[in-house]
Amino acid sequence: MKAAKITYYVVLSLFTLLMIFSVSNYFFNHEAIQEAFQSLGFPTYLIYPLAIAKLLGLVAIWAKKSVVLKEWAYAGFFFNVILAASAHLNAGDGQAAGAFIALTLLATAYFTEKKVVPEKVLTPV
Repeated sequence: MKAAKITYYVVLSLFTLLMIFSVSNYFFNHEAIQEAFQSLGFPTYLIYPLAIAKLLGLVAIWAKKSVVLKEWAYAGFFFNVILAASAHLNAGDGQAAGAFIALTLLATAYFTEKKVVPEKVLTPV
């Protein structure tokens, strides 16, 4: 149990750092991110809402106040990293590794959390 708890918090912390790095790039390196989004075929107006959604998702996961919000946050991150990996693979730009690392961290955090955090602690809404 202790090893699972350590694994959970280390992996979730690494995932959080990766998402904060992503969000900081979205806000502070906007021109480069715009070019990257355009090269992948994504509209650039998604940059700021996606950054805000990532921050809110991290808050929902770390706060552990609502099962529903936490599950939606995990789902949102899952779709985000799957679509990012797919976009990079289809573009052939060799930048998919970050998405696969994020996916690995996300899946590990999600499944170890089930062992560490009892669901009865969380409220349904």
